[in-house]
Amino acid sequence: MRHLLSPLDFSVEELDNLLNLAADIEHNPDKYKEICKGKKLATLFYEPSTRTRLSFEAAMLNLGGNVLGFSSADSSSASKGESVSDTIRIISCYADICAMRHPKEGAPLVAASRSSIPVINAGDGGHQHPTQTLTDLMTIKSLKGRLDHLVIGLCGDLKFGRTVHSLINALVRYPGIKFVLISPKELRIPDYIRQDVLEANSVEYQEVEHLEDVLGSLEILYMTRVQRERFFNEEEYIRLKDSYILNSEKMALANKDMLVLHPLPRVNEISVEVDDDDRAAYFKQVQYGVYVRMALILTLLDISVNEPGN
Repeated sequence: MRHLLSPLDFSVEELDNLLNLAADIEHNPDKYKEICKGKKLATLFYEPSTRTRLSFEAAMLNLGGNVLGFSSADSSSASKGESVSDTIRIISCYADICAMRHPKEGAPLVAASRSSIPVINAGDGGHQHPTQTLTDLMTIKSLKGRLDHLVIGLCGDLKFGRTVHSLINALVRYPGIKFVLISPKELRIPDYIRQDVLEANSVEYQEVEHLEDVLGSLEILYMTRVQRERFFNEEEYIRLKDSYILNSEKMALANKDMLVLHPLPRVNEISVEVDDDDRAAYFKQVQYGVYVRMALILTLLDISVNEPGN
């Protein structure tokens, strides 16, 4: 039995196999529509989510399985004080696999240590968001044709953004990656990412404060929102939330084939006028997220079908 708690839980070879399976699901959906019949996915979401939770549910339903779970801690026994350890032991009696989102870093790891079913980390605090990373990797590979030798700009909240942290961890394993880290000083990436991930792997990076200065050098721009829920001080949030807004004027400075990604939800960091730009890939990203979560469910449940294309 395996869990997915971090993007590093899969080797590069295993990631490639997973992305190839997701691509086959995209192109041959009928082959997979009943493959999880009789299986149940539990979605244990201790904090609000729209895309991630519904994406997991859509993935399991597309595979012919069923879904049960809760969408907030208030609607679960956590409101009565039940521990994560006890909850996962109970859920293991009801379901075959579970996806957990929790505001506390490490909660899915605790669950996995007590679980008798595979546990998928669907986001834990400001730490990791591995299934969003899988989605990002599939989007890049599908639209760029590769995951190596790319210049990737990460813009916005790089301090608290778990999607950014997970993506950096995953991409440093591919050759020729360069990161351009675009943020205000207050929201720069944590030291442990800079030192233990980027510098430890000899990955080229630069840190800048102005998006306009680097747009012309990027092949991928990964925008993030400044997250109100990660701030302790409302005044600090208000001061920083509009630091970076991508609009048509800024897009005119970018390469004609640069991709714009965003884990969503957005607030105002990408103007709606950018949505019609061919380089805007964030809604395609959402669809890729369903395919990759379908592939992940099959992989962790060890369910296989005919070789891709057959």
